[in-house]
Amino acid sequence: MISSRCAACKNQRRRCPSDCIFSPYFPANDPQRFAIVHRVYGGSNVGKMLQQIPIHVRAQAADTLYFEAQCRIQDPVYGCAGIISKLHQQIQNAESELAEIQTQIAFHKSQIPLAEANFNLLPEHSNMGQFQQEGPSSQTPWFN
Repeated sequence: MISSRCAACKNQRRRCPSDCIFSPYFPANDPQRFAIVHRVYGGSNVGKMLQQIPIHVRAQAADTLYFEAQCRIQDPVYGCAGIISKLHQQIQNAESELAEIQTQIAFHKSQIPLAEANFNLLPEHSNMGQFQQEGPSSQTPWFN
């Protein structure tokens, strides 16, 4: 057997031509990559899709097909849409948590001027000294 066949040609048990549409995107050392894409989309459909798009975006398209096929196998109902929905929900949760924290910060910042104003209302010379006792001998025990 010739070992230069790409994963797609190996999977389909055919000879790999020199201008094979699959060989740059589905190398022989990763046969599972094509097997997953083939399972979801079918080999001929993948070939048609790759032929219809410009050469400079084919690698990205093959990667996308592989990722979407993996997602579809993991979640047959929602596929990539399920992941996108979960990420969108996480973004919404993070944004609402951020808004709540920003509200709390604004509230605490608004309380600082009130606390400073109340602190400035205290008299500068208080008569607290009259309640202090002189020396340790004049202290009376609170509990006998």
